[in-house]
Amino acid sequence: MKKIEKILFPVDLSESSDKIVSCVVEFAERFEAEVHLLFVARVFGYFSTIYVNSAMISSMEEAICEGARKSLLEFKTRYFITLPNVLSKVVPGYPSEEIIRYSEEEGMDLIIMGTHGRSGLGKVVFGSVADQVVKTSKIPVTVVNPFRKSNLS
Repeated sequence: MKKIEKILFPVDLSESSDKIVSCVVEFAERFEAEVHLLFVARVFGYFSTIYVNSAMISSMEEAICEGARKSLLEFKTRYFITLPNVLSKVVPGYPSEEIIRYSEEEGMDLIIMGTHGRSGLGKVVFGSVADQVVKTSKIPVTVVNPFRKSNLS
């Protein structure tokens, strides 16, 4: 088995992300691995089909990315201050595509991510980022349900 040196932790900065931190920290400490925090700011290009000004869309996306950078830095400081090698990045795009792209470009060894546990209509409407990442990733993916008490203490 390949040594785990780089772990990708895609976050949405919701309560789900908070609940998975202990799992990521445990893996990072056990393998002395570098952790990459990634937030993907969804793009709004599809609004251009309903006559929303493209400059407004671009401005909104930039504002979201800037706010996400600040929130991600707070998240990193709050939860990962004890780890020596933690990087963070915000990218615009579609979450599953950008997670896969980042993992390949940065040479990640493992992805640890949460699932919101949607089912039925919620899953059909919103899709599942975790499902898409699991299906398309070339590296191992550990998916954690943050709301199951048996997964995390």
